[in-house]
Amino acid sequence: MNAHDTTPAPDAPFVPRRGRRMALSAAVAAIVLFGVIALLLPGPDSGGRWGPLDKLMVWGLGLAIAALMYRYTRIAAWPQEDGLKVRNLMLTQTLPWSHIEDVRFGGGEPWVQAEMVEGETIAVMAIQRADGEFGVAEAHRLAALVNRRQGGQAPG
Repeated sequence: MNAHDTTPAPDAPFVPRRGRRMALSAAVAAIVLFGVIALLLPGPDSGGRWGPLDKLMVWGLGLAIAALMYRYTRIAAWPQEDGLKVRNLMLTQTLPWSHIEDVRFGGGEPWVQAEMVEGETIAVMAIQRADGEFGVAEAHRLAALVNRRQGGQAPG
């Protein structure tokens, strides 16, 4: 049995697998690709129109893409005493256990949706459809965790 076949503890953090690997690869590729492009752009000394600032901006674009991809690798959700701390691509927030009405993973959504009692829907990007059966198992684990943290009352 390899490490990917093990079942996480009920209160273990939720972390995507496939998306994290792909984002890390894309971050490295962006730095290398845009760095090489910046180096190979013809400058004024070789008949081109690309100055040092232009080359720096191309390399900076690669760094910006890499930073966004790195942020994607940081997506996770942590069960805590007061709620589920969710770090998505841009925002980090804590969803109080008592405010989570339902956990959904249907309708073709790429990640789990937490339905809140206020009517709001919050994406939990740490549990992704791209992870296949592991993602489905993690969605079930989150639903069971919400149920347990709410004192055994069925969400919804």
